This record gives sequence, C-alpha cells and structure tokens, in this order.
Amino acid sequence: MYAIIEACGKQYKVAEGEEIFMEKLTANEGEKVTFDQVLLISDGEKIKVGTPTVKSAKVEATVVAHGKDKKVVVFKYKAKKNERKKQGHRQPYTKVKIEKISQRASTKKAAAAEEVAE
Repeated sequence: MYAIIEACGKQYKVAEGEEIFMEKLTANEGEKVTFDQVLLISDGEKIKVGTPTVKSAKVEATVVAHGKDKKVVVFKYKAKKNERKKQGHRQPYTKVKIEKISQRASTKKAAAAEEVAE
C-alpha cells in the first residue's frame, strides 16, 4: 500500500514502514505527525484519486531526526569585471518514518456510492 501526500509545498510518495527525507518540519524528534493532504491511495488492486484530496484519508508518521543536507556551492561572477562571489548553502531537512496509511468511509451510503461510481 502506498500513498502520495502533499507536505511542505512538495509531493511525496510514501509507503508504510518507509523513512523519507522532507523539508524541515517544526515537530521535535520522536513526535507524531499527521498528514491530511492525501492526493492518492493505492492498495495494490484499487487506486483512489482525490479531487483534490482523498476524503477521510490520513498518513501518520514519526519524526526520526533533523539535519542539514550536503553543501551546495553557489558561485557567481561577471565576466571581464573581476567580480566574484562564492556562497554555500545547506538545506535543512526532517527524516520521518511512515507508521500508518489509513482511509475510512464516513458512512455505508458513501462507501456504496463510491463502489457504484467505479
């Protein structure tokens, strides 16, 4: 089972038990985080695509660590002007472990309506 979630302005494909690196979150290490913006859920047989999100679906994760990525060198210069500028940048990230992907139908009528629509 996997899902595609939207978090921190980016989209991530996640599966249960997987550890992923994402943009820095404000949660501390060891805290649980819930992602409600689920764009797609697949259980291997059925694929459910949201419009724009899948209703009553969520992904639960635990923050494992915070850190900084490798340094990227930014070098700017202007030709024939002896003008040079060298900068470095290290993007902060959060490592999270996906604990559970869940989806539930709100009522039996809604679940039956979805089956008929497919």
